[in-house]
Amino acid sequence: MAIQVNEIFHSIQGESSRAGEPCVFVRLTGCNLRCAYCDTRYAYEQGEFLEISEILERVRNLRCDLVEVTGGEPLLQADTPELIVKLLDAGHEVLLETNGSLDVGAVDARCKRIVDIKCPSSGMAGRNDLRNLAKVGARDELKFVLGSREDYEFARHILETMPDAECTINFSPVFGALEPRILARWILGDRLAVRLNLQLHKLIWDPEARGV
Repeated sequence: MAIQVNEIFHSIQGESSRAGEPCVFVRLTGCNLRCAYCDTRYAYEQGEFLEISEILERVRNLRCDLVEVTGGEPLLQADTPELIVKLLDAGHEVLLETNGSLDVGAVDARCKRIVDIKCPSSGMAGRNDLRNLAKVGARDELKFVLGSREDYEFARHILETMPDAECTINFSPVFGALEPRILARWILGDRLAVRLNLQLHKLIWDPEARGV
């Protein structure tokens, strides 16, 4: 079972409710979307094919329990759910970051699924598979990347359709496009039960850096 891998590296988790924790990132190659603000365009095509056993070995050598499978869009590759199962069975806590355009139902329930809901400024809002909203549970997370007030209103409307949601909900400003303090003011003004999610890795290191 070979999976195309863009990079595997050990860093600080920059997003989600696990931000600030050491984490191994397994970035897979390929994406079916082209978001206007994408910061991982290098993962669209670059990568090497590795057997799942090789990926597990590289992850094991980095000696970190927390692992995130990301992309690109990891669910484009048919064997990604099996990779997640193998990582879980090896004793890792696994996060999956997915762009929300593909069905997350086939992913092992032990995995924390972080599902991105694309907002208008991404240019990809029409590609959301909103059926995923009914599939996320208490251990999962939703992420809205916001670049404008229009995006904020779009996200707020989505939340109004799921008043009983138990999952963590992250509102993340597009780096360099929407000031965090402005987004914070909107969240507080509307008393939304969401989490302001900054890209911590871009505050620690050069925002253009790879593998950190």
